[in-house]
Amino acid sequence: QVQLVESGGGLVQPGGSLRLSCVTSGFTFSNYTMSWYRQAPGKERDMVALINSPGGTYYADSVKGRATISRDNAKNTVSLQMDSLKPEDTAVYYCNTRIFGRSYWGQGTQVTVSS
Repeated sequence: QVQLVESGGGLVQPGGSLRLSCVTSGFTFSNYTMSWYRQAPGKERDMVALINSPGGTYYADSVKGRATISRDNAKNTVSLQMDSLKPEDTAVYYCNTRIFGRSYWGQGTQVTVSS
């Protein structure tokens, strides 16, 4: 079955960096768009970035210039490099893909930006 497993979250000081990874299985990874979402306490889950099958990318305005999404089709992995982190980046970050109209999520990884 489809599985998405995120890792790489943690506590980081403002201005720091983190690299989140999502290892996938159960589907032909290279054929599908992959996305990162985040959800802060009391807020909706919002898209942060996506990368499509050919490698085209999209970023939310809130992270544009500070985030880089990438994919490694050989390792069935999508990554999100986050730089110049701000306290408002604090959230649980989720990996997502949609296959035949169904949305799949990982369990999430907590990112906390605090001094």
